[in-house]
Amino acid sequence: MRRVTQLVHTTAAAANVLSLLPNISTFCTPFVPISNNLSQDKFNFFSHTSLFLTRNQKWRQNMLLATRPLLKDGNLSINGKEVLKDVPENIVVMPLTDTSAFVGATSPHASCRHVFKLGVIKDVRLLCLFRFKLWWMIPRTGSSASDIPLETQMLLLEARQGPTSSQSTYIIFLPVLDGNFRSSLQGNSSDELEFCDPAVVTLESLKAAFVNYGDHPFDLDSGEAVWNLFGLPLSRDKLTLAKMPGILDWFGWCTWDAFYSDVNPQGIKDGLMSLSQGGTPARFLLIDDGWQDTINEFLEQGEPFVDGLQLGSRLASIKENKKLRRIANEANSKTPSDLKEFISDIRRTFDLKYVYVSHALLGYWGGLVPNTVATKNYDPKLRYPILSPVYLANMRDISMDSMGKHGIGLVDPDKISQFYDDLHGYLASQDVDGVKVDAQNILETISAGFGGRVSLTRQIQQALEGSIAANFSDNSIICCMAQSTDSITSNFLKQSAVSRASHDFYPKEPAAWARHIAAVAFNSILLGELVVPDWDMFYSLHDAAEFHAVARAVGGCGVYVCDKPGRHDFKILQRLVLPDGSVLRAKYPEDHLEIVYSPIRSLMGRGIVCSSPSEKLASAFHKQGIPSGYWLRALTTVSPACVEYLEEVIGLLWTGECAVFSFKTGGVSRLPMEGSLNVSLKPLECDVFTVSPIKVYCEGIEFAAIRLMNMYNSGGALECVEDSTATDSSGCSKYIMHVKGRGAGCFGAYSNCKPISCSINLKDEDFNFNDQLNLLTITIPPRHNSSWDIAICY
Repeated sequence: MRRVTQLVHTTAAAANVLSLLPNISTFCTPFVPISNNLSQDKFNFFSHTSLFLTRNQKWRQNMLLATRPLLKDGNLSINGKEVLKDVPENIVVMPLTDTSAFVGATSPHASCRHVFKLGVIKDVRLLCLFRFKLWWMIPRTGSSASDIPLETQMLLLEARQGPTSSQSTYIIFLPVLDGNFRSSLQGNSSDELEFCDPAVVTLESLKAAFVNYGDHPFDLDSGEAVWNLFGLPLSRDKLTLAKMPGILDWFGWCTWDAFYSDVNPQGIKDGLMSLSQGGTPARFLLIDDGWQDTINEFLEQGEPFVDGLQLGSRLASIKENKKLRRIANEANSKTPSDLKEFISDIRRTFDLKYVYVSHALLGYWGGLVPNTVATKNYDPKLRYPILSPVYLANMRDISMDSMGKHGIGLVDPDKISQFYDDLHGYLASQDVDGVKVDAQNILETISAGFGGRVSLTRQIQQALEGSIAANFSDNSIICCMAQSTDSITSNFLKQSAVSRASHDFYPKEPAAWARHIAAVAFNSILLGELVVPDWDMFYSLHDAAEFHAVARAVGGCGVYVCDKPGRHDFKILQRLVLPDGSVLRAKYPEDHLEIVYSPIRSLMGRGIVCSSPSEKLASAFHKQGIPSGYWLRALTTVSPACVEYLEEVIGLLWTGECAVFSFKTGGVSRLPMEGSLNVSLKPLECDVFTVSPIKVYCEGIEFAAIRLMNMYNSGGALECVEDSTATDSSGCSKYIMHVKGRGAGCFGAYSNCKPISCSINLKDEDFNFNDQLNLLTITIPPRHNSSWDIAICY
């Protein structure tokens, strides 16, 4: 069964995440289209309640009678429903399968930038993923075409058969790359084909957008047609473990929010030491900005600091700066002799398994310093970014202000492979295991004269991935600031497994704390089909610490923090990290996301429900989306029925009911499939639910493993559940449930009767049984952290 990375992602049975989030349009309002050529009376949209189905309505693969997308009499019909009306004559539809097609357009005039009107949208509700900055994409919902922002890169529509019908067809529009041209969508019912390079022109783009429909919205961007379109395997399940970076399974620490650019050797040692002493050792270290040898000719000594000016810095050499490399006149200094000495030292001292460093796609934010001995082999030339008109209509970005003013030292594209090979080869020689590559979308602004943005992106991404494969052994790259379709559908997604799924986590901006979670969840509808979404780091000692910790625990992503040395909440960290530094990461991405509205007040927010039938996990989040001063609780329900495909993967012996464990309350409830639990959360509160199908075994024993109840992702500890029979010395038969897994703490299971005895790795252990909750608990000592086999005898 397909897995799509969504908000939840774990290892062994069924998952569901419920999140209450703000009205997403509240943080998108600055980005409405700058013009609207269609009057409101041309639209007839459903009221803006829920984009998707409510909990009790089931999505199933009863695919509607196949009717290919058809353009006839000026209307685009999908499954017999007119989705676009008044379609101009220059629009072309090229069917691919029974449910999908390409939509394109022709023009009588050749140009590097076309804006084609597709037609009028009626009777739909919509979800957009759009770029609000050059680097980043966020979601927006709406009830009219004017709600579709500029630079929309995915549009999901719900079209009903009639105003009172409960039957819906879901249609996805994915702007794609057509040769050397890129398309995007925008509001006022126009789709915009946007090309920035005046040296590349065309009369037509016949494959500007991929369109697919069905009765399940999250199958629409994962079928054979779209996988072939992207040139990828038909299922992300086929991505071999060898291609998954090892960092995903180990707890990490990033230096960025701990030090920003002032990172230094002693600070790094202090941070690693404090995490280790707290019982949650980092096994993955990411040395972020501040380690490179850069020059900033615009920062004058004694002049007042101007924020953003530091982003004009350029790379002077591929080696580390003097903070990490001793120079000749510092023989007695504590500074390490070079980067290798430092990394080798901390690797031994703190048992680090992976050390990554960050660099920008073009070396540093301002590129390379031109005309120096250290950079002359790469022939960097100063170029000034040219921004697309639609980008200028969205949010201002301080980094682009700096780069636009001071320019970028662009490596000669014909020498980019040599640059990457030299850089990564040097890093590998210094005991570095991999890299995070920032600022990847910058290429679209400096591509004039190089065949256009698509061509230049493809060339440089191929060089980057080739160097990663040649110099590192573990597909060791985190792609970042790459949320443009130039990059999303470029070659890096054929090999790279991890990419940032949202803008940065901003610990000092309360308004961004929950917005970050919403952005990742919605962006993963698209990105989760292609990569393991990276959620960025967070502070463990913070007002929103648990909110973000739970999101990482269920997100199927790597888990890493950016704590300042000595400032940690180990109570939270110990719910994420095992004593050996490994994490209980969700192994499969999610399949299902649902928007749920608060019954108290629409302004309270909405929820996200994500599920993976390979996990038994549910999480609930409440994001404050109400006016300042209001602290209303969010009320909703959690049910086994929220878990898509649960019944299809449970297998034999199921009673039809589930044990649902709440991490927040510690309570266990037995629920039928359509039963539910009421959930009440304050703003920025969250809860995690383990949903475990109860199965009936011999002698009428009903059993469901809840797993490690002290961990957010309790199900991640489980490897398998088996049953057997045995005969004791007196000839009496015993029935034994074997539960295998890893991690120390409190193991829990639902059992309809009290066991006779319990053992861990053949050693008898005490257990507790709550006959009111039918809850069996056993304490697993730390010595069994790496592996345990619990035998429960009846």
